[in-house]
Amino acid sequence: MSTTSLPTPAHAAELRSALLAAGFTADGLLDLLGAPAYAALARSETVPALRATRAGGDGPLASLVRLFLLQQPVPYAHAERALPVEAALADGWLRRDGDELRATVDVRPYGGPDGEDWFIVSDLGCAVGGAGGIGSREEGVVLGVGGASTTLAGITVRTPVGSALDVGTGSGIQALHAAQHATRVTATDVNPRALEFTRLTLALSGAQQAELLTGSLFEPVGAATYDLIVSNPPFVISPGARLTYRDGGMGGDDLCRTLVQQAGDRLNPGGYAQFLGNWQHVEGEDWRDRLRAWVPRGCDAWIVQRDVQDVTQYAELWLRDAGDHRTDPAEYARRYEEWLDEFEARGTKSVGFGWITLRRTDAAEPSIVIEEWPHTVEQPLGDAVLAHFARQDYLREHDDAALLEAHFVLAAEVVQEQVGAPGAEDPEHVVLRQSRGMMRATKVDTVGAGFAGVCDGSLSAGRILDAIAQLMQEDAVVLRDRTPEAIRMLVEQGFLEPVARPAQ
Repeated sequence: MSTTSLPTPAHAAELRSALLAAGFTADGLLDLLGAPAYAALARSETVPALRATRAGGDGPLASLVRLFLLQQPVPYAHAERALPVEAALADGWLRRDGDELRATVDVRPYGGPDGEDWFIVSDLGCAVGGAGGIGSREEGVVLGVGGASTTLAGITVRTPVGSALDVGTGSGIQALHAAQHATRVTATDVNPRALEFTRLTLALSGAQQAELLTGSLFEPVGAATYDLIVSNPPFVISPGARLTYRDGGMGGDDLCRTLVQQAGDRLNPGGYAQFLGNWQHVEGEDWRDRLRAWVPRGCDAWIVQRDVQDVTQYAELWLRDAGDHRTDPAEYARRYEEWLDEFEARGTKSVGFGWITLRRTDAAEPSIVIEEWPHTVEQPLGDAVLAHFARQDYLREHDDAALLEAHFVLAAEVVQEQVGAPGAEDPEHVVLRQSRGMMRATKVDTVGAGFAGVCDGSLSAGRILDAIAQLMQEDAVVLRDRTPEAIRMLVEQGFLEPVARPAQ
């Protein structure tokens, strides 16, 4: 594990003011670098940004980009125009290299959901993970913001809560988000360096400090309970735990399973736990059954599989992430064999990735929805998560007879598409499509399309079906008997929204 000493946050407020004054923000970077170089930087490609900063001259913003994002030396005189240099040196953010200064950590501007200017602090060269490689193979390296981090931040429920827990905080991005709507935030990590980075991220972002505890999973918090638990854990299924940020030290998908199973007892009533995870697809086993067994008692669950990779794709992705593809070809081949041996021994044919959300409930029959949705969604999805569980509550409380008495409206973001041969009198089928949130699409029959199109809240579902039966010359009783299942599906997936019954 790295033993490099880290900065202290003693003058973080002064440093933050200087960064903002120089325009060292997400918007400022886009203006300086331009969209192509800005996007390349997110892929860990620095050459376009270096060219852009040379074109930007020796101004404060260009100097800060070279220092903290590109890890380039900057003359003392140039840095002095952008920063309180002596304070930054004293606190350890910078170090002298002759007549030049170098950054000791990566500081990356990050835009908050309401336009906040935040900064994520991580190890040098490790601001972005992923298949491009993180540029470091030290066991205790601490990464900055990657795609997984922003995905979890986007799906997290953001209602005001009294307490929030970030398990495996890393550089602190989830704790930073939670600090905006939680009275008390606790962040844990098995890597003590990660907690120090979280402290720096929060301080430099002007956020409230969190309670920082060292340890694995829920061990550091004992029996404490929370209103919100989030975790982007080291979920990678690998042959051994070489990298703390990536490998959880448990076999197969046991770390994700343990995290999910233990979360139920740490949630307050009505509280949410939200995780990213990987899970094995094992020969002869339905992956949905595997995940259903993870859900703790007393919890509703919504699990969405976003991607599946075969074992060769998966091994290659994470070998590149660790930089193993840059080693001697024979060593790379040896490590690749280790991964395939591990998967073969476990009967693993592929690996799924996705989101897991739990909600503590006192319902006699908790709702467990496990689905595959690899298509585009619209982030942030926190409100969509809340709406999903609200719909589950509604459907639990309404049997088929109650659904027929209920009133519905077609959700505002839903459009109807008719699919068929050009010039045909009638479409082959009708598709309802959402333009927001999960952006679902579902095929409906003639009755379903007609029903959805008429739903404006004024008539009960039963009366609408009676009218459709009369129009189509069908038996109204038969139609009432067979349609509630379709109504339930349309409500569950958010195409129809229940409304209060109009006053008589």
